[in-house]
Amino acid sequence: YQYLAGWSQSGGYMIRFINEFAYEKELDVPYFDGYYSAGSAGSCMPDLNQGCGRTARKSSRKLKRVLQPFLEMHTESENALWGNAESRGVTTFDTAEIYGDALCETLMGQAFEQDRAIRNKIQLVSKTGIFKEGGFGYYDTRYDRVKQSCEESLKRLHTDHLDLDLIHREDPCIDFESTAKALTELKKEGKIGEMGVSNFDPHKFNGLNKAVNGQLVTNQIEWNPVCFEHFNSGMMDDLTASGIHPMIWSPLAGGRMFDASDSLCAAAMKTINIIAEKHDVDPSAIIYAWIMYHPAGAVPISGSNRLDRLDTAIKALDIRLEHYEWYEIYKASGQQAIR
Repeated sequence: YQYLAGWSQSGGYMIRFINEFAYEKELDVPYFDGYYSAGSAGSCMPDLNQGCGRTARKSSRKLKRVLQPFLEMHTESENALWGNAESRGVTTFDTAEIYGDALCETLMGQAFEQDRAIRNKIQLVSKTGIFKEGGFGYYDTRYDRVKQSCEESLKRLHTDHLDLDLIHREDPCIDFESTAKALTELKKEGKIGEMGVSNFDPHKFNGLNKAVNGQLVTNQIEWNPVCFEHFNSGMMDDLTASGIHPMIWSPLAGGRMFDASDSLCAAAMKTINIIAEKHDVDPSAIIYAWIMYHPAGAVPISGSNRLDRLDTAIKALDIRLEHYEWYEIYKASGQQAIR
């Protein structure tokens, strides 16, 4: 994002963590729309696009990680979260209208209303496009719905703008021009700073990006040592070639990476543990470092309300993987081949 790129310091690190509120105390949080695969847990580390602007990508080491501490929002704990996050350089927070049926946005808005200074210190991201009717989930990315959703989110959040607005899921009934018109108008009106998408395949991403004249700044996608959907679809290649930094949800496979009964994860972790021992770091930090190593400039999303897990993710910034180690992890689960 331009606003993130503008904060980067030449030659230095830049850390920005996204907080994807799930209104849960613990790490494992399944979402209504299958945001995490069935039965999996939510350990997605929202590492907000590492300064999705192309300017940031050209500079030496400008990495931003999205960390989304999941927490039960009560007055004292929420204020503690802001303070603990800010002290670690975590100032970008991501939510969505579907999370908790809009409860997450409401609770964040209450925090902003109680302390106006909080909103001025953070960058705010939300998503739209997923809805429920009588318990039935569906998508709606039409012009009127996108405009209305943004207005409703702003009202719940007690703010006048979102720094970034994402279309949450690829819609099989999407009208690219209709969605693009809504996003473009919202940006012109100053209600959103930047626009992006989440979980889009290459065809829909390119279709919408063309309709908004190349203004999409990210695609928030799933990627971890046992999930390569967007490598195999060509999405990662398209993003890399375009200089658009993906946000990566579920980098630890929703917590499955540490489930010894999962054969794919167990195979991958055998290699990851060896590499972690060599670098003398936690295996989860190796996974974050592996994701950030890719030239796409990916920004992992990490979900935890535990400061030790937050600190472990931050340590990934200092890990220097050997080039061959990236490939070892890439093929460790047995799903990918080096041809």
